[in-house]
Amino acid sequence: MGRLRVGILGGARIARQLVAGVRGSQSVEVVALASRELGRAEALARELGVPRAIGSYEALLADPGIDAVYVALPNSLHAAWSIAAARAGKHVLCEKPLAASLAEGLAMFEAAAAAGVVLLEAYPFHFQPQMQTIERLVSAGELGEIQTIQAAFGYLLTNPANVRWSAALAGGALMDAGCYPVSLCRRVLGARPDVVHARARFTEGGVDRSLVGTLVHASGALAQIACGFDAILHRTALVAGSRGVLETDYLNVTDAAPHPLLRLRRVGDLSVAWEDLPVARSNGFRLEAEAFAAMVQGGDPQAVAAHRAASLDTLATLAALRESARTGEAVSVVDPEAAPEAAPESAR
Repeated sequence: MGRLRVGILGGARIARQLVAGVRGSQSVEVVALASRELGRAEALARELGVPRAIGSYEALLADPGIDAVYVALPNSLHAAWSIAAARAGKHVLCEKPLAASLAEGLAMFEAAAAAGVVLLEAYPFHFQPQMQTIERLVSAGELGEIQTIQAAFGYLLTNPANVRWSAALAGGALMDAGCYPVSLCRRVLGARPDVVHARARFTEGGVDRSLVGTLVHASGALAQIACGFDAILHRTALVAGSRGVLETDYLNVTDAAPHPLLRLRRVGDLSVAWEDLPVARSNGFRLEAEAFAAMVQGGDPQAVAAHRAASLDTLATLAALRESARTGEAVSVVDPEAAPEAAPESAR
């Protein structure tokens, strides 16, 4: 098969990173970019070197020269446009968080299954050698039984007009930054938590500016996640087991990083130096897009199913953390498959 032809919905900064990442790929190419305003689409397409600009999302979905869609819109629009893309016969790579709610996420996967297309949530760090090495070490028992995980991601967001401050657009620190550490914990432990506890600081508009949460797992493992818009950029995780400890910055892109962090300590003596593990430098956006293309071409149906399960578990965990932060109470995490929410009409 030829290269997967991708059209982009929206012109967010992260869409620019995807275009740059896949440039020169032998399996993926970005062929079009759509905006609600043709002039804006044309300007952005010229800037990024995308061949075609389209003046509406509907027109892009109707284009027979496009195989798949990258949804790079505000969180509140992920479900509606991913479902519309699936119904138009397009495979969907959707920005994280996959949806604004578990109900929307379930509706999105239902639409993808009905249309026979692939739906993948876009987490570039999942496809990085950093993450693959961590999963290999955990699976091989190099860390022993995982006991605790501490994972954080945050940065300063000072522009009050940024869509991330909008409750109506499903903004907030948890949905924008916190989904990363939640997803990391799900990848490492291979399961959603049973119960979560969370505390947050909210704006007057009801959007969380920072949040910390504790995730309690059936295995006995405990995880702590932190996220925020009120501290300078930080992104780090510590995975501690009975036989070893890993530290990482779980980056999306490592090809430009001065020193991507992945180190291991196998003994319980703090005087012993960390062992720096080699990390192949790469662009997670390219790896993510190429893995998506492989899934579209039917290379690994098990991977499609595994990513689906992880995305739904992450959405269920995010929902529980939001509720706990609002109520101050511990909240149980629902099983997305056993107790699905009713999908709202807007997501059907």
